[in-house]
Amino acid sequence: MTQVLNFFNQSLFFYYLVSNLVYLVLLVAALVATIKHQFRLAEMRIDPLHESPFTPPVSVICPARNEQASIVDSVRALLDLSYPDLEVIVINDGSTDGTLGELDAAFCLTPMEVLYIPQVESARVRGIYASKTESGLLVIDKVGGGSKADAVNAGINAANSPYICVVDADSILERDALFRIMTRVFSDNSNVVAIGGIVRALNGSVVERGRVAEVRLPKKSIEILQVVEYLRAFLIGREGWASFGMLPIISGAFGVFRTDVVRAVGGYRPKAVGEDLDVVVRMQRYLREQGKPYSVVFVPDPTCWTEVPSDFRSLARQRSRWQKGLLDVLWPNRDMLFRRRYGALGCFMLPYLWLFELVEPIIELLGYASIIFAATMGVLSYAFFLKFLLFGYAFATMISIGGVLLEEMTFRRYSRWTEVARMILYCTLEHFPYRQIHMCWRLQGMWQYIRGDLQWREMKRAGFTTPATTKR
Repeated sequence: MTQVLNFFNQSLFFYYLVSNLVYLVLLVAALVATIKHQFRLAEMRIDPLHESPFTPPVSVICPARNEQASIVDSVRALLDLSYPDLEVIVINDGSTDGTLGELDAAFCLTPMEVLYIPQVESARVRGIYASKTESGLLVIDKVGGGSKADAVNAGINAANSPYICVVDADSILERDALFRIMTRVFSDNSNVVAIGGIVRALNGSVVERGRVAEVRLPKKSIEILQVVEYLRAFLIGREGWASFGMLPIISGAFGVFRTDVVRAVGGYRPKAVGEDLDVVVRMQRYLREQGKPYSVVFVPDPTCWTEVPSDFRSLARQRSRWQKGLLDVLWPNRDMLFRRRYGALGCFMLPYLWLFELVEPIIELLGYASIIFAATMGVLSYAFFLKFLLFGYAFATMISIGGVLLEEMTFRRYSRWTEVARMILYCTLEHFPYRQIHMCWRLQGMWQYIRGDLQWREMKRAGFTTPATTKR
């Protein structure tokens, strides 16, 4: 029994060591890629492109369901984006609150008699409205399809531009975010099929007239932990994987896609739980099978600010759904594993997602049980336990601190040193007990998927005009 426990504990130690080493490599790669991006921006003459007739048009698609608290501010921010040829399409996905009424009151909607051709699958469209005050705004009212993917598909059907930008209704894009993310198309428009920008936590910041007037760190611990998570996930994870040409996901809160490729794969899968990961994997699969060159890229400075969950119940629902979405993508695409025709995606990225993302909570749970059992039996090696803490937790904490410092060295959105210090402090607290709670949510998501529970559970939102986001 002692040998079995020691073997299992050593295997667990090796698992965490490899996982953290991968993230260390991603941190270094992200730092190099960010520096290259800064040089690329310095060499590129951006201002003349604002007036260039060759700047490709973009259709911004904003799916909304029961978003009356923030929908008007969100749409105003989208209409105010600094981009020369822009179309904004808002989809009211069967809202049961006053979302459509708020849009009507703010933008004076009028019914349109247009031919709507459902090139990709979505639930029935009840009406299409134009704005009397905003020429670039289109509102689609449809029957609720039960998923964000279904709502986005209605927008794809109505889009008239070669590129679509999908933005969440509870998010705010910075005014130049769309133009900055499209710079990658300007430099490599033949191969870029999907582009992701960074998503940051809005909670605690000052919002005025649909714009982030002042960036502040939230007060609540649960929100600060998510700030740290987002910095690590985007500035290290997304940037690092993209630098190796293996980015498997574009955030559903802010991403740009080539319209023809999205339509070629049938749009978003309507029943997809994790539609952002699903559509990018299917796009790459399609292009690999067609033998067409492509690139999926990440740009670290175009920023989308989103309201993150501020209570444990909403956060639990979100993280359970993310885990369900991961399983919902990996299982149908399991035939891509270790097949050379799918390149690095099939030979490395998808196996990594299986081993270090999907089954991680199971391995972590077994690891905790093994360590507790070994300690109870009196056979737990103190040397092993110290190594586990050092390489399993201290190493991971340093990676998170690296994400915060990368933000501070490059973009400096949090200018107060006290806020940077608080983020570093929360990096040290992130792995206990938050990590263990997060593990339980992910296990719950996997169990829900296995028993067929794919229900979309709505999260509590405060909106952009609450005391938490106005000046004090």
